[in-house]
Amino acid sequence: MVAGTLSWVTQERWVSVKSITDGDTFKTTKGEKIRLLGINTPETRKDTSPAQPFANQAKQALKKMIDGKQVRLSFDKEKKDRYGRTLAHIYTRDGLWVNAELVRLGLAHVYTFAPNTKLANRLTSIEQQAIRQNTGMWSHQRWRVLQVSNLSTNILGQFRLVQGEVTKLDKRGWGFNLGKLTVTIPKKHRASFGKKLRLKIGDTVLVRGKVRLSKRGKWFLSIYNRSDVHHIK
Repeated sequence: MVAGTLSWVTQERWVSVKSITDGDTFKTTKGEKIRLLGINTPETRKDTSPAQPFANQAKQALKKMIDGKQVRLSFDKEKKDRYGRTLAHIYTRDGLWVNAELVRLGLAHVYTFAPNTKLANRLTSIEQQAIRQNTGMWSHQRWRVLQVSNLSTNILGQFRLVQGEVTKLDKRGWGFNLGKLTVTIPKKHRASFGKKLRLKIGDTVLVRGKVRLSKRGKWFLSIYNRSDVHHIK
């Protein structure tokens, strides 16, 4: 009983919500900044950059769910990001998993990084349903899943979900091609994958990440954990 209580104390705690910053960030009454773990919502307006499509809807949805309430923080392995924000899955008093609810509503996409990946598969499954139903952000051209044949320079640097057929496999098992798009796993992130990818030529997969061009003018996208690549049946 004592061990269980200590585990609960270190992995979960309750806070009171003071204000909502955007769709995936809020502040507590004690001034702590909380970043919802495993997801990312469209960016709200910043300086001269306009709000991304569905940013305001995501912020309002989070506000409706938690503003002025007590919520439970549940942690993964790393509890802080590089900005000093607390990383957590958020649960309301009635048991609503807020991170997943935003994904279900089509107001957030999955955004996970090792070692904080314990709920990534569950979030990805919820996201896939939202995508199939064109829910929320997935109905908008900015967020819609991009077919690899439709890559264009106007989406460079954007975080996108790209779908295509595997046309080439890296001999070492740490990368592959979807037509003209080279998908790579950076060396420092390979340990988080555990086993090498098991793909076959002709497999249809969905990958997520920032779409870039190499110095040689070649399309590439880096993935960082297994939730960044998904087999499409």
